[in-house]
Amino acid sequence: MRFYLTALGCKLNQAEIESLARKIAMCGHQVAARPQEGDWAIINTCSVTHIADRKSRQLIRRLHRDFPHMRIAVTGCYAELAPDALHKIEGVDLIIPNAAKDSILQQVLASSSVSAGQVSFTEPEVGRLPIGRTRAWVKIQDGCDNRCTYCIVRVARGAQQSRPPGEVIKEIQRRSAQGYQEIVLTGVHIGAYGRDSAPGAPLPPERGWNLAHLVRTILEETGIPRLRLSSTEPWDFGEELLDLWEDARLCRHIHLPLQSGCDQTLQRMERKYTTQRYGKIVDAIRRRIPDVSLTTDVIVGFPGETDAEYRTTLSFVERMAFSRLHVFRYSRREGTLAINMPQQIPSALAQARSGELIALGQRMARDFHQKFVGKKVQVLFEGRLEGGKESIWQGLTDNYLRVYVRCEKHLANTPAEVLCLSADETGLRGELVSQ
Repeated sequence: MRFYLTALGCKLNQAEIESLARKIAMCGHQVAARPQEGDWAIINTCSVTHIADRKSRQLIRRLHRDFPHMRIAVTGCYAELAPDALHKIEGVDLIIPNAAKDSILQQVLASSSVSAGQVSFTEPEVGRLPIGRTRAWVKIQDGCDNRCTYCIVRVARGAQQSRPPGEVIKEIQRRSAQGYQEIVLTGVHIGAYGRDSAPGAPLPPERGWNLAHLVRTILEETGIPRLRLSSTEPWDFGEELLDLWEDARLCRHIHLPLQSGCDQTLQRMERKYTTQRYGKIVDAIRRRIPDVSLTTDVIVGFPGETDAEYRTTLSFVERMAFSRLHVFRYSRREGTLAINMPQQIPSALAQARSGELIALGQRMARDFHQKFVGKKVQVLFEGRLEGGKESIWQGLTDNYLRVYVRCEKHLANTPAEVLCLSADETGLRGELVSQ
């Protein structure tokens, strides 16, 4: 059978889809590159905001409309939180909650009257599987024990649960053997690795594992050229973690969610830091890691956000000089504390604030990229841009610079030195130092 796989939202969703693709290949089935080639579509949905909900529904309807021959299975956070809404969408054949995600292939095959057989999902140590990427996302934990008042992910994903370290390391060794050049460690709250609370969790806290221990062990026991962390909460960032960047293979990119630059708003969000504490963490990171890329998330329009609070956030964000800024308008989520908070912000006002922050983010990105014009950087190329008459290749540096070059040679999954010639908010244009 042929399966078209797609994910919305976070890198964790992408990691789960890649894992599913490998299981499909091990069962002797095929991963379809295009939806028209699929017997089934499996969609890993997102529900972090009402916009993510809408995108999930739109994708399902579009796939059913354009490819009516294809059956559709829906999983992920939207499937977990809104199964009744999904039942009403024409074309949905299976709805699989997050807790049953590991058995999704067996459920789909059973629904098709196809036996999965007695397959042990054990990968061969070598041999590329049909993923077709430069980077591999590796899930190290799931769930979250925080109580941020705006967030529904804790409800959708459940309690913190770490993946056994030996299992993580073996997977990275396999990805390295398959030719991947970069690993991204991902999860809902990777900084909580080892602090398990879920019933029957495989990694009890008394074993002494934490994120720093895991990363150090990966660097010691694997030869992966690049190791990248996804999002790391500010309260998880200490000297033990910072010391790891002495190894040049750990990518100089840190995503440190801020959510608000105003202490009063952070208190209502029940975030575990102040702006003063956050600023000290940023200062420490920049002292220890030259040319580090610091990216963040900010929520605007949170209940009770006055104009003064918003202006405080705007000023703090500008002072932090992030290299990339992800701006979200507050989204009311059933099951969160913030939905019942007074002084909900009108949509038009939240949108205006969002636009101003997005413009600031573009200026900060342009300023960060401009620092590298005239310098040589090491780029891991991912692929050729689609369309256009010229052959343009794009890739990432370890510090998250998006770099574009003209080249007729095949560069996919190839590291190369590039001289940066120009910059804008989207990245850098350059030329290969040697071709």
